[in-house]
Amino acid sequence: MIITPITLNNSIELVELFSELEHYYFGDQAASKSEIEAYFTHGLFAPHSGVQLIGVKVNGDMLAFASYSILYPAPRLSGQLFMKDLFVSKRARGQGLGRALMVYLAREALDKGCLRMDWTAESTNPNAGRFYQAMGAALIEEKQYFRFEGGSLKNFASSN
Repeated sequence: MIITPITLNNSIELVELFSELEHYYFGDQAASKSEIEAYFTHGLFAPHSGVQLIGVKVNGDMLAFASYSILYPAPRLSGQLFMKDLFVSKRARGQGLGRALMVYLAREALDKGCLRMDWTAESTNPNAGRFYQAMGAALIEEKQYFRFEGGSLKNFASSN
């Protein structure tokens, strides 16, 4: 198992895994591989993106990845590592890849002077919650998660 940074230069290795992620969440509405490649160039790895990615390779195959950012300000003049996504290929689940990514990110957080590491998980994915809690992560119930999406995002952006 090798954990490696993913950049635009080696992002082609991530296309298959990202396609699996798309199908996992969106089924028949999943983006095509060519749309994913364009997304990498114009979104995920674009200059305006503050996201970093790491991937796990096993025998040359990219089987898992995590995306994250260091956010400021955070408590006590530190940073906060926020993990946006963690995804492990169906064929590699239960082999410790997700845990290895989490340990890597925890070390990254400490190396960058962060006092905490946060992420969200869909309540519709109870396996994710059990996975995180089994590692000792606390479920933070006092936080509320808000969103503007689709039409409400457009309407709010055009309001005075």
